[in-house]
Amino acid sequence: MATERADARAGSAVARPTRKDYAQGMTATDAFRAARDQLIDLREDHERAVAEFAFPDVGERFNWAIDWFDAIARGNDEPALVIVEEDGSSTELSFDAIAARSDRVAAWLKERGVGKGDPVILMLGNQAELWDLMLAVMKLGAVIMPTTTAAGTSDLEDRITRGRATAVVTTPDQTWKFDGIAPDLTRISVGEADGWEDMHAAYAIDVPPTPHPGTAPGDPLLLYFTSGTTSRPKLVEHTQISYPVGHLSTMYWLGLRPGDVHLNISSPGWAKHAWSCFFAPWIAEATIFLYNYTRFDAASLLTELRDREVTSFCAPPTVWRMLINADLSGGKGSLREVIGAGEPLNPEVIAQVDAAWGLILRDGYGQTEMTAAVGNTPGSVVKAGSMGRPLPGMPVALVDPATGEVVVGPGEGEICLDLAQHPLSLMTGYQGDDKRNAEAMEGGFYHTGDVASRDDDGYITYVGRTDDVFKASDYKISPFELESVLIEHPAVAEAAVVPAPDEVRLAVPKAYIALAPGHEPDADTARSILAHAREHLQPWQRVRRIEFFELPKTISGKIRRVELRAREEQLADVEGRHGQEWRDDMFEGLKG
Repeated sequence: MATERADARAGSAVARPTRKDYAQGMTATDAFRAARDQLIDLREDHERAVAEFAFPDVGERFNWAIDWFDAIARGNDEPALVIVEEDGSSTELSFDAIAARSDRVAAWLKERGVGKGDPVILMLGNQAELWDLMLAVMKLGAVIMPTTTAAGTSDLEDRITRGRATAVVTTPDQTWKFDGIAPDLTRISVGEADGWEDMHAAYAIDVPPTPHPGTAPGDPLLLYFTSGTTSRPKLVEHTQISYPVGHLSTMYWLGLRPGDVHLNISSPGWAKHAWSCFFAPWIAEATIFLYNYTRFDAASLLTELRDREVTSFCAPPTVWRMLINADLSGGKGSLREVIGAGEPLNPEVIAQVDAAWGLILRDGYGQTEMTAAVGNTPGSVVKAGSMGRPLPGMPVALVDPATGEVVVGPGEGEICLDLAQHPLSLMTGYQGDDKRNAEAMEGGFYHTGDVASRDDDGYITYVGRTDDVFKASDYKISPFELESVLIEHPAVAEAAVVPAPDEVRLAVPKAYIALAPGHEPDADTARSILAHAREHLQPWQRVRRIEFFELPKTISGKIRRVELRAREEQLADVEGRHGQEWRDDMFEGLKG
């Protein structure tokens, strides 16, 4: 079945020629395929892959939808996309079917004025039309603006204005959000909606393959709004190659190969969806598998994962924590690769997945601004807590935030990309924001804003955002380390650690806690959590205050610690505890 297909097609990939075998007349497709095959061949040899791999030169024009997807899709009846609904119904489309469907959608969009360089908002759920549209917009040389369905009218108005959107495609139940704004926007609905054109009409037309739009590698392709954890969302611009070619690094990290069935838990509109539900699987010629649910149910997800012979599974740590609290005794099914993404993995989660399935849950690191840059790759030793090592083609450096000097060997610094080595997968910049661009690219490096440490073997461990790391009693505190301990307590669903002003220590670690179901925000719960932290943390890391609180989040679900830090500063002059706050000196045995 899926595993046999993967093995057979992986074998054929190995037999394909490498770049050195191509003559001067190599096409963009040839160059891309050779680079892809090189990484597949070296999927369990990290050192060689890093030493030998370079992103391919695709020439003076490139369009991934035509030069790669169509090239592998025409006449290919292997499954490209499988979407299963809660009621058991499913949509299954081959590579060839999606190539033809996207041609029809591209022609239909062109008739409605969508052309090269036009930004188009795609605001859809996990439905087949989203993949058709991604390819169709790309085939026209237009610019994709992925947008979450969680966006409200004010968010959309900001995106339309700053992104200069000319068209929007959404579902009938979302059209009301555009009432009264952007009157010149071309409005397209996937289904019937008053005043909107129904995109389903595109599937009835008969068209030839879409001609190449002549896009150059540096032409814009994607406009992403970041989640805005510390400020207004930034508008990230990617080119025809930065994501389409750059995600070769992501494919390598995920460990994908032809014939795989890949499941990624991510919502459309955010970068990780494009990473693992679009580019990386189809670069590998793997099947993209999705399971749509209205409310997460671990048992149902595990059943689908096994029944559908999923070979690789990527999910955020929150989902992994839910899964290990469910019953994993049914086995791993056809799984070969398990990956965590979106936030650092807790070592306890890795240990429990290994114990249940005999698979090592691998971590990685990247941003909307680039593709996967650091990762624990297949076949590599995984060190608990570490994100792994720099991936092939990614010029990762640690830079001392205070001096701007590159950290050589073991040490701690800000994760950066060396601009002198021309990181292909890096964004062109933040559109319309010269100040942020100058800050991000200062000193010849792209600055991620994330601090990490590196050990003697080159393994990189996340410490925290530069804004989130703080000092308490002159010791540097990584909120992530403390939060990793706190969430191991059964009463803690989520935790966010920030500095709380203190007369003696200047600042002490305080944890804002979202409780798990069945636990009360009372003194007994507080004492238990504080005692757990005291037992599992070093004395200088001790969490001295907690507060049961509804955590402020971005539209993508990331915690806005900046709001919690501001709250602590505002409350600095308020004597005693406040709200649902509890302090260690309130409990005998926890003082000192």
